Amino acid sequence: MTTAETKSRTTERGQHRRPDAAQRAARYTTGADTGTGTGAPTAPATGTGTGTGTVTGMGARTGMGARTGTATRTGTATGTGTAAGVGTGTGGRVTVAVYAEDLILQTGMVHQLRTRPEIELIPEAEADRAQVSLVVVDMVDDRTVQLLHRLQRNTSTRTGLVVGFFESGALQTMIECGVAAVLRRGEADQDRLIHLVKAMANGEGVLPGDLLGKLLDHVSSLQRTVLDPRGLTLSTLTAREAEMIRLVSEGYDTAEIARKTSYSERTVKNVLHEVATRLDLRNRAHAVGYAMRHGLI
Repeated sequence: MTTAETKSRTTERGQHRRPDAAQRAARYTTGADTGTGTGAPTAPATGTGTGTGTVTGMGARTGMGARTGTATRTGTATGTGTAAGVGTGTGGRVTVAVYAEDLILQTGMVHQLRTRPEIELIPEAEADRAQVSLVVVDMVDDRTVQLLHRLQRNTSTRTGLVVGFFESGALQTMIECGVAAVLRRGEADQDRLIHLVKAMANGEGVLPGDLLGKLLDHVSSLQRTVLDPRGLTLSTLTAREAEMIRLVSEGYDTAEIARKTSYSERTVKNVLHEVATRLDLRNRAHAVGYAMRHGLI
């Protein structure tokens, strides 16, 4: 072998020698990152989050130029947040005040409502600002009626009645006291209570099916036995009054209304004047606007 061949082979062996310790260490890396951040959900809200992650990798190159390697990644993240806004209550919740005739009923009702995020229970000292007032009693007696009348004076709240025993005669009392919803205590599970509260907050009424039927029968009887004999209706206008105001809304004057209704002009004037006086209306235009707003014509 010549001297030149010997040097060439020595050079090739040097090019393929094993990497030193620093090079080997550079091919094995570990990393960890931690981070904290704050975010603002659109409620507005505050939040915190943490994350940790590790990356490990290793690789080796063989003398023939092949490369093998493995890599793993693990990570965990946790976050917490709270939100508050303005709506029907705090954060869109319905504000509720509970009135019960004894401590047991009070505790049971509060226990069912306090765990629901859509409900905000109002302490007794702030009960006047509640959107919904729930009265929980065994039966409607004189004390209950007094409480219902007191709540009726607060126009910012709607009253619901959760009652153990509902007598048929209590239906008229319920109407007079402005009760918006009734639920029997035996049916007052958590879901039905939440439905009742949310319905009242939305301006709706809730009645058991049998009580709704009795209410409709009661109204029909009232119309038939009290109002019809007097020529009155539940709309606050008699049929004649409603017809004359409708004609006014269509642009007819007094003489034309008299011809169409077969009454004298004096009668037409008297009828329209009576409506304006009874309903505290300023003129015919005001009477027409009132009748249209209340669906009377």
